[in-house]
Amino acid sequence: MFESHSGQHTPAFPRWLGDIGGTNARFGWQVQPQAPISHVQVLPCAEHPTLVDAARSYLQAQGLAAPACAAFGIATAVHSDQVAMTNHHWAFSIDHVRQALGLQRLLLLNDFTALALALPQLRPEQLRQVGAGRAAAGAAVALIGAGTGLGVSGLLPMGHPGQYLPLSGEGGHVTLSAQNELEFRVISLLRKRYGHVSAERVVCGAGLLELYHALCELHGDEGLEITTPADVMARAQAQPGSTAHEAVELFCGFLGSVAGDLALTLGARGGVYIGGGIVPRLGERFKDTPFRARFEAKGRFAAYLQAIPTWVIDSPVSPALEGASQALTLYAPSD
Repeated sequence: MFESHSGQHTPAFPRWLGDIGGTNARFGWQVQPQAPISHVQVLPCAEHPTLVDAARSYLQAQGLAAPACAAFGIATAVHSDQVAMTNHHWAFSIDHVRQALGLQRLLLLNDFTALALALPQLRPEQLRQVGAGRAAAGAAVALIGAGTGLGVSGLLPMGHPGQYLPLSGEGGHVTLSAQNELEFRVISLLRKRYGHVSAERVVCGAGLLELYHALCELHGDEGLEITTPADVMARAQAQPGSTAHEAVELFCGFLGSVAGDLALTLGARGGVYIGGGIVPRLGERFKDTPFRARFEAKGRFAAYLQAIPTWVIDSPVSPALEGASQALTLYAPSD
């Protein structure tokens, strides 16, 4: 998390909010406290040379003038004024962006940190539970989500009801481990190609395609005509038992294993939330994948994990926009 500020007194509202991933930049507007986020628009990152260009396109399309303050969640580590996205070419100075957009205050934070801040406000209709379990009150919460990359965050209790510390890390880049012979063979193929095989290498959009092509190679299938993750998912749905279906099953199993590791690491008895764009597209089919079984498959701690609920976040508007707004309040500079 890093902030650029002009030093002037900054009105708290209206607020310009952003959720910037490797594929799309989502922007929204909040006019006053507790107001719903309006003027939501999704812009493909590839259609804009820079973040400033995308941001200006949003203002122009919505007929808005830049407000005094803004907060953007972005899919990369943010720990200084200089930011470079992991899965896109945008790289910039936060202070330069603030000045170019005419802002007095610009707060940048990891996109999954922003999403984590929004978790306590999610409504039941925005969640789909997978498996059993019940959240323990006042316990840590975990967050993981596959999209262009693999985001990881969580909330740690601070000793007072409703008060949490959001985590900002790069847990998607932990080393991936195999749990059976097929996974070992797949990881071995990817290790020859990339060296280090992280969780994000397979548990993301491009990773689903990697899994499919690795399985094709192992099975001696052709399959190279499939070139997008969406094609893998479409064939998997249309042809149960196909290599594409096997790739989706493998993907969900890996996700379950990594999510279970995260729950154990954080002691996330308050539940594990699954964000990102891929899993919601699987709909109810996700419940029939190996995800939950692999989440619980931790030997002596299987019962511990069986008690932890897992939910898929399925919301038409990115909750990370609300989390970005909360960050502006939580980290407001003192006068």
